[in-house]
Amino acid sequence: AVLIVRLYKYLTPRRIGTIGFIIVSVGLTILAFTIGNDWGTPMVILGLVVLGLGEGSLLTLLFNVMVSSSPKELAGDVGALRGTANNLSTALGTAFSSVVAVSLLSMLVMSSVVNNPALPPALQAQVPLDNINFVSNDQLQTALAATDATPEQVAEAKRINEEARLRSLKASFIILAAIALLAVVPARGLPNYTPGDILVEGEAAGKKAGKKKVLAEA
Repeated sequence: AVLIVRLYKYLTPRRIGTIGFIIVSVGLTILAFTIGNDWGTPMVILGLVVLGLGEGSLLTLLFNVMVSSSPKELAGDVGALRGTANNLSTALGTAFSSVVAVSLLSMLVMSSVVNNPALPPALQAQVPLDNINFVSNDQLQTALAATDATPEQVAEAKRINEEARLRSLKASFIILAAIALLAVVPARGLPNYTPGDILVEGEAAGKKAGKKKVLAEA
């Protein structure tokens, strides 16, 4: 967010917005293909760093575009509106991604459990499958301790839980990456000029006005 300001002399807001959303999509795609049960792997860390670079550039870009296109006396209102937009988008984005991830998790777990001979219907009836959420293996084992599950069935349930969690996260990141790419379309509506372009246009307009004044006096 701090470093992107240095590029405003060379890149237009439209280009920064377009590149920013592409970087976010690349970061999410890296996460989708490299994430595992260990979040500390170098490729996962790289994906998070790339994602952060894209998000940081977009946050700064939004604020600068709003401020530069508004009168100075509205600077306070613009800052408040920017904060509101940021908080609202963060909340909606978190809610949407959570709904997608939990829905995919529920679908994957149900498809793996229903036709699994190792988990009979009698055992399934003892587990609240209508309220599936992300839980650790320890939490799952604690829940299964109150049922008639054998050690082999508990191990099978843990395997299904691990696979479903991982697959749902990967699919969620892919979906979010696709949405980030779609955001490139509205980003094309951002201003397509740099501060240097404005300065050059202002100088040209001033010279033109000066010539008209000289001709008028003549």
